Amino acid sequence: MVYAGGGQELHEMLRYGHWKSHIEATFALIFKNNNDSIMKLSLSLVLRVVVAVILLQTLYFKFSGAPESVYIFQTLGAEPWGRIASGIAELVVAALLLWPRTVGLGAVGALGVISGAIGAHLTKLGIEVQGDGGLLFGLALAVFVGSAVLAWLHRKEIPVLGRGFA
Repeated sequence: MVYAGGGQELHEMLRYGHWKSHIEATFALIFKNNNDSIMKLSLSLVLRVVVAVILLQTLYFKFSGAPESVYIFQTLGAEPWGRIASGIAELVVAALLLWPRTVGLGAVGALGVISGAIGAHLTKLGIEVQGDGGLLFGLALAVFVGSAVLAWLHRKEIPVLGRGFA
């Protein structure tokens, strides 16, 4: 841990008997920062798992040629290549989200992939697809929001863009 006031100030506090206020301030700093860190780490972990699970659970339907997926991509004029390509993109993005060093990149990738899905819902598919009550659209919105929060939490890790936040 780096003391906020610098090494010289710490030495002076200890030398002249101001150790009690220093210890209290240090503990307050440690616990404040750890609580924030733990909260951010926990939020990141939960969002990474939720977004990845949503993305991964759709792969079965895309790769198996489920009627719902075929309908969606036929409506978009992108069957079968669009269904397979989006499935591969979602698999790659989910893997990036689950690997700690690539969370920022995965979050930006997820935003890109899911923006296409949301755009398709808003322009050609509609909110409700084949009587699903808007479930697919709701899941897409959940992925978008979760990915946006992850991108913000891990903004310094995003290649090229992250340098501006350092």
